[in-house]
Amino acid sequence: MGLLKKIGFFSAFILPTLAVVGYYLGGAWNYLTVIFAFIMIPLIDAVVGKDRENIEESQVKLISAEQYYRFITFIWTLVQVGIVVWGAYIVSTATLTRTEWWGLVLSIMTVTGGIGITVAHELGHKNNNLEQWLAKLNLMTVCYMHFFIEHNRGHHVHVATPKDPATSRRNESFYAFWVRSVFGGFISAWQIEKNRLLKKKKAVWSLENQMIGFILLPVLFCAFLTLGGSLLKGSFAWEVPVFFFTQSLFAFTLLELVNYIEHYGIVRKQLDNGRYERVNPLHSWNANHLVSNFFLFQLQRHSDHHANATRRYHVLRHFDESPQLPHGYPMMVLIALVPPLWFALMNRRLEHWEKERGLQLGVQ
Repeated sequence: MGLLKKIGFFSAFILPTLAVVGYYLGGAWNYLTVIFAFIMIPLIDAVVGKDRENIEESQVKLISAEQYYRFITFIWTLVQVGIVVWGAYIVSTATLTRTEWWGLVLSIMTVTGGIGITVAHELGHKNNNLEQWLAKLNLMTVCYMHFFIEHNRGHHVHVATPKDPATSRRNESFYAFWVRSVFGGFISAWQIEKNRLLKKKKAVWSLENQMIGFILLPVLFCAFLTLGGSLLKGSFAWEVPVFFFTQSLFAFTLLELVNYIEHYGIVRKQLDNGRYERVNPLHSWNANHLVSNFFLFQLQRHSDHHANATRRYHVLRHFDESPQLPHGYPMMVLIALVPPLWFALMNRRLEHWEKERGLQLGVQ
């Protein structure tokens, strides 16, 4: 892999840097991270263009093993925890205007939800205890730890079928999808964990149940931050839980926006035996924009991820046959917030995908 790409994956660290810089500049500068993520990155994407280059298959195993790429994700976890702790410190000790408060919260949300959950997603798929632990730590900072169970053992099994709450349906608005995915995903994670325990003949209501810990740990983390903020402030720092849970809500909403974009309208063919065809590169929307893929650790090469879930981010491949989004995720997130615009842009692409898929399956 070229030096440019190796360095490029450090781009994600620009966002937390801008969040801190924006706060110390004051006022509307607190929105600097949001503006950069959702306006500047799409503009840079449009100028720089797409990257269809794949690593030679003979080099994949060697490059996958390079510790450099894991190191970036490990360092990110420290930054993720640090930016949330810093945010709690600021809201409990500083006097912020309403503009500054919302700017700070939205900037930190962009960091924790836009990049942080992406890193947790990458780490959570690995068969390494340290990486899985770091994934859970990242998810704890946004109150979405059940994602570790539901995404790996629910979404990846049922993606592009009616059984998956995280697969958006044709003509379903993001807002309707949000309700189904957020609550459906939590219920699914609980059921998956319950079935695991029953299979082992263990009590569901016990410390063996990961879901109980996943619910309690973010609350305990927030309590710890609140205690620290209260000691610094000299009185109860109510601002800390308001900040923590607000940024968490926006962070996992950003995740759900990405889920909505990645699988909109895609359906796997149901076979005669009632099962569904295996996931392949046709079953996720992709975006090959070079710059936004740097920031998102190539999450936009999503088809290869679903076909090969343990494949590391830096060796994910582009497939010409995969359905392609017209823009990178940052721009598509904004479009998804306006349902009529989203449907006008995506439904004809979905129809084209269905036609092409029919031809590939030999369907007239």
